[in-house]
Amino acid sequence: MVHTLAAAAAPAVSLADVFASETLGTAILILLGAGVVAGVSLPKSKAENGGWIVITFGWGLAVFAGVYAAYRSGAHLNPAVTVGMLASGAGEYAKGVPVTVASTLVYLAAQMVGAFIGAVAAYLVYKKHFDEDAPAEAKLGVFATGPAIRSYGWNVVTETLATFVLVYVVLRFGNTPAQVGPLAVALLVVGIGLSLGGPTGYAINPARDLGPRIAHAVLPIRGKGSSDWAYAWVPVVGPLLGGLLAGLLAQVF
Repeated sequence: MVHTLAAAAAPAVSLADVFASETLGTAILILLGAGVVAGVSLPKSKAENGGWIVITFGWGLAVFAGVYAAYRSGAHLNPAVTVGMLASGAGEYAKGVPVTVASTLVYLAAQMVGAFIGAVAAYLVYKKHFDEDAPAEAKLGVFATGPAIRSYGWNVVTETLATFVLVYVVLRFGNTPAQVGPLAVALLVVGIGLSLGGPTGYAINPARDLGPRIAHAVLPIRGKGSSDWAYAWVPVVGPLLGGLLAGLLAQVF
């Protein structure tokens, strides 16, 4: 996610290192992000009813931690960021990692695996709270996003624009004199959540939604209900479109 800020100082890495780095960083991102939603949403948690502000700042800090954990791979943590860099014409994803079909697939696979692992870890942390009686929608919301008003076309527009902001600004961070790195990305995610997150819950990351949604589907969660697969394409297609548009625009400006 902060390739242009972190990669210059990092040694060249192999694709195996990239896979391990992106998997670990994305797992930490999802563990902390899903964790704050669980804390606010599930019964008998000490953070219960903490509200939207707590969730947005929790996700921002989750990104902060994930970026540091995955610095060796450039910390994409998000297929939309990888697609944005690809579309921008970047020569490397990280120092010594050229943009190729193989490296692209490694990033995407690692992000999905990491997201799934992080979601399972969050479930384990809150296992006893998932066992309590709670609406199925609240339990699903720990893992995956859902719209406040279901309108698939407009939900895609929201996710596309929110992800465009994320990826375009991240790509621009490398051209600014202030090397604030992970903190800047964390604050950007907080800002997107506060400003643009209300309609859809701001997935802004296909792996962040799809990996945990798969975990929700396979985990033995008491009273979990549906995984809402009818909506699952929206937080994949919208962010990928946003990342692609951001990368293309970054070539122009």
